[in-house]
Amino acid sequence: MHGWRARIGLIVPSSNTTMECELWSVLPVGVSLHTARMPLVEVNTDALHSMEEHSAKAAEDLMDAEVDCLLFGCTSGSLIKGAGYNEAMSGEMEARFGVPFITTSTAITDALNSMKAKDISVITPYIDEVNEKERRFLEECGFSVLSIEGMGIERNTSIGRITPEEVYRFASEHAVGDCLFISCTNLRTFEIIGALEDDLGIPVVTSNQASLWLALKSAGIRDRIESLGRLFAP
Repeated sequence: MHGWRARIGLIVPSSNTTMECELWSVLPVGVSLHTARMPLVEVNTDALHSMEEHSAKAAEDLMDAEVDCLLFGCTSGSLIKGAGYNEAMSGEMEARFGVPFITTSTAITDALNSMKAKDISVITPYIDEVNEKERRFLEECGFSVLSIEGMGIERNTSIGRITPEEVYRFASEHAVGDCLFISCTNLRTFEIIGALEDDLGIPVVTSNQASLWLALKSAGIRDRIESLGRLFAP
């Protein structure tokens, strides 16, 4: 039986082509991933608001697989309504389904706090209107955002085509402060976290890395995944 240690129920935008692949590539032995989707084609504020309305149905479907936790795998979609909404969503879903409900935005703030980050830089693939929502969310959560730089891409499948090498170069050009956060669950980062930490000399937190870290934690899985940087260090 797959998932004999833990089963993670993942809810992603329908156009996300990265998150499942990255998580599957590093899942500990005995942990499985099961996915449901919410409709999204372009990453803008209107589309993100509409997408979130489908999260409860996706969660309900995943519960048929008897998952041990639910993960809302979308950065911008879980912060678009501001600080506190992610926690309210988690509380409502946990009361309804009886298992931990994690959002990527909560995982990010928990990961940044775990790294003792205060003054951070952020890179994203997003357009400006989404970046501004993200800056506000992070600042409301207590972080000083020294810089937030986006690639200006709206179509989500185009975000999924960005190579890790492109992300590395963009991150290297814009990293400042005591921690770098790379945003978006559709952006490939797993291949470059270690190299960025070595070259920049600061912790690197990414959406998929933080989401997996908190999901595993909530399911009682404490395995170290060396390729995913300081966040997974003992």
